[in-house]
This record gives sequence, C-alpha cells and structure tokens, in this order.
Amino acid sequence: MPSAFFLLFLFMPSSISTQNESSLHRELKLIYTGRGGQTEVETAGFVVDGVNADGACIEVQGRNFGGAFMGKVAKLAALGNVKVVYPVIIAKYLEVFDEEGTQQYRRKSGRRGSVWDVFFPLIYAPEMPLVPGLEIELALVDVAERRVRDGKGSWRRRGVSIRDRKLLALHESVTLKRPADYLRFVPFAKNLEFTSGDLAAQAGIRVELARKTLYVLARLGIVEKTGRKGNRLVYRLRVSSGTKKWKKPPKQ
Repeated sequence: MPSAFFLLFLFMPSSISTQNESSLHRELKLIYTGRGGQTEVETAGFVVDGVNADGACIEVQGRNFGGAFMGKVAKLAALGNVKVVYPVIIAKYLEVFDEEGTQQYRRKSGRRGSVWDVFFPLIYAPEMPLVPGLEIELALVDVAERRVRDGKGSWRRRGVSIRDRKLLALHESVTLKRPADYLRFVPFAKNLEFTSGDLAAQAGIRVELARKTLYVLARLGIVEKTGRKGNRLVYRLRVSSGTKKWKKPPKQ
C-alpha cells in the first residue's frame, strides 16, 4: 500500500526545501524514486523530484506539461532517462474543515478520472512523447482533498480553500514509453474514418477531451486529418503511426 511505501522512504536524503508541495506529490515522489534513490536532487542546473537507483530522473507533475516544464524535461532527457509521473485521480474524497480544524463532513466527489486525462496536460506540450529517453507514467490513484472554510478560496467553492491532497491508494501505473504506445487511444480500425464525436462515444469521454486527444495524436503522427464532417474534423489512423521523430527546437 502507498502508506507502506511512504514509511519505507520517509528518511531518504534531501537537502532542498519542499515546504510547499502537497502530500500527494511527496508520496508519489518517494514511491517512484524507490529504494536506493534520492529525492530533491540538483542536476544540470535543475532541481528534480528524484533520481532512482538506475539513474533516471523522476518528475511528478499534476499540472500542464508546457512552458518551463517541457523545457526542463527535454534538457534532462538529453542527458539521461526521464520519467514524468502524472497522477490520474480515479476517486477523490472531499474532507471539509472549519478554521479551528473540526471536520464538518466528508464525501466522495462525483468525478471519476481515467487514463484519457493525460491529454489535459499534453495539450500544452503535444510533442513531449517524441522526446527520446522520456516516458510518461500514469499513476492511477485515490486521494483525499483537505478543504478549509476560511473565506479565502475560489468563489466557485464559496470561499473554501484547498489545503492539501493526500494519497489513499495507488491502483496501478500505466507506462507510455514511445509514440506507438498512444495507439491504445485510437479504438478504430486503420481504414475507418472518425470524428471527435465518434471517439467520445467510443471511449466514454466528453467531446472536449476527445478534441484535445485527437489534436495531440495528430501532432504525434498517430492520426491524420482527412477532411470535415459538418463542423468537425475527420481523422483516420496514419499508415506509419508511431514513427514520427522528435525535432529539437532551435536555440533562442
């Protein structure tokens, strides 16, 4: 269980302050760094979440993959293997407290995550899977989210602040090592044309997420556009799916 992992790795050496990281981030970092690894390591001008016993850099990232993060992992991958761990929240339990620390209630959120959620952060760095030496690990987890009624949070939550997320269970990991691994996200035969609506219906996801998925898959060379059907783009599997190579961006 994750709590056992946490106890095993609690005393891993670390010299970098981690005051602002969530409990979920910390526990996943410890789990994926593993025995014989080290957390919060300075390398190549960056601080990475961990380096495992095989020398691979571990980065836990629950937000988008674009911008500075993409630049960081691409540079690290040029020096050695990099594993980006993305937590997919399968079940979330909301624990709401008052400002004195008394729990008011606990309930399960209605949203259930899936492996398709990886396309939310990938939309900001759609060619990340093409980077040699970089793999994305989907950690399918249950979490508890601690919230406090302090009047300082989002208006959408009526002023309730999110204070922390902690790991309750790690169900499994799904590894995406190379572009061809993303073929699992195209549930259609090679010669069959389809739209984002078709993908949404087949996969049981929202059309918005299906559009993001197809945009990323097109950038990876997994699918290609063939035309339009009404106001939706039409796609099909490319003959040479999964063979596109990473083109390193020019230096600024």
